[in-house]
Amino acid sequence: MTLPFDNSYARLPEAFFVPQQPEPVPEPALVVSNDALALRLGLDPDWLSGPEGLAMCAGNQMPDGAEPIAQAYAGHQFGGFVPRLGDGRAVLLGEIVAPDGARFDLQLKGAGRTAFSRGRSDGRAWLGPVLREYVVSEAMAALGVPTTRALAAVRTGAPVARDAMARPGAVLTRVAASHIRVGTFQYFAAQGDEAALSTLVDHVIARHYPQAEGPLGLLRAVVAAQAELIAHWMSLGFIHGVMNTDNMAISGETIDYGPCAFLDAYHPRTVFSAIDQQGRYAFGQQAQIGIWNLAQLGTCLLPLMGEKETALEQASAAIDDFIPLYQAAWLKRFGAKIGLAAPTEDDLPLIQQLLERMAEQQADFTRVFGGLRGDLEVARAEFAEPEAFDLWAKDWQARLADEADPKAVMARANPVRIPRNHQIEAMIVAATQGDDGPLHALIEALADPYSPDPRYRAYEAAPRPDERVMRTFCGT
Repeated sequence: MTLPFDNSYARLPEAFFVPQQPEPVPEPALVVSNDALALRLGLDPDWLSGPEGLAMCAGNQMPDGAEPIAQAYAGHQFGGFVPRLGDGRAVLLGEIVAPDGARFDLQLKGAGRTAFSRGRSDGRAWLGPVLREYVVSEAMAALGVPTTRALAAVRTGAPVARDAMARPGAVLTRVAASHIRVGTFQYFAAQGDEAALSTLVDHVIARHYPQAEGPLGLLRAVVAAQAELIAHWMSLGFIHGVMNTDNMAISGETIDYGPCAFLDAYHPRTVFSAIDQQGRYAFGQQAQIGIWNLAQLGTCLLPLMGEKETALEQASAAIDDFIPLYQAAWLKRFGAKIGLAAPTEDDLPLIQQLLERMAEQQADFTRVFGGLRGDLEVARAEFAEPEAFDLWAKDWQARLADEADPKAVMARANPVRIPRNHQIEAMIVAATQGDDGPLHALIEALADPYSPDPRYRAYEAAPRPDERVMRTFCGT
């Protein structure tokens, strides 16, 4: 089969990447492949799950037209700048042009050491994080969130050492609008390479924001995309977990599902990531970190924006736009979650009162909002003191009297199923023991998360106390 490659990034100057073949694996075995996504890309699902597709997804055989590279980038990691990061365990095979003309990166994650691998890194991934990213990224797509996608997961037949243990190795085939990050701009800005920065700006505008004019227009477009994205995360209780600048995609997609998680009990200070010791990337901090990351992007673009003082004023104004854009997106999404088709600032107290009571009462985020759309007893039961919900619900129902069809609005805004942390962990344990049944069942249950279905009722439940997952871990 000939894949429709057109590799625009590989045509950029050599400073942008290093040619890099994946390292072959001894015994590739398909865990799961994504037929719907394959069709979206113009690929034959039977080919993908067959010998040639398996060989590609394992990194053992490159299809015609592929130009494998490891991309260069830098990044702030937990606030500390690292001038050279790059793809230390990922290889970009190329860009596929779908039947409708849309362009997608095809990348192998866990494909072995590259020129950017650091220290004792083996460049590999183990099965647990690969399946976590597969499930969560596909669930995010089903929830309507801009995101990278998962095309396939493959066992390698070779163990990797993690936490002094031998764990089964795996490779994820990831699909993205692109893998260009804030850190990509930082890489060239740190070197003072204005020519490369200008080339990168032109490439990103052509690829993602053709309506943008110059570096300032690009900055404004990225600010708007990230404001909408992070508000969307918040409305679903999603915590990225590691919002480093090298993990913020310029395209506005969610990227790099490491120690990510969805809220069970709501609280804005919730942190799951074991590596986030200070709560830098807590749930309620995500918008502030978004602004911080965008300020780093703006700093990179300043040399391309003309006279220094004017450029600084314009870039600062563009970044300041994040706040009203985010607030408007947040109000729209949370207003919809309580049934308001066109919420106004007058509705903010009603939304905030519910969230404050949820935090005080340790109420489950998804079950409360899911209950509002159809069964108030489900929502009420999540409060340790149900009277706290009753007092709020009285004002809420009075407000809904002005709405034409609040249940329909809530049905579109409030999923009944999310990738619960305890369900993901149980799936990973089963898969490491050779049982992929829970993986396929979880993927099926999350494919249509807004539609109640008695077959998937077990996936709607909050974790029991003994099932709660309090920490998540990065796959590296």
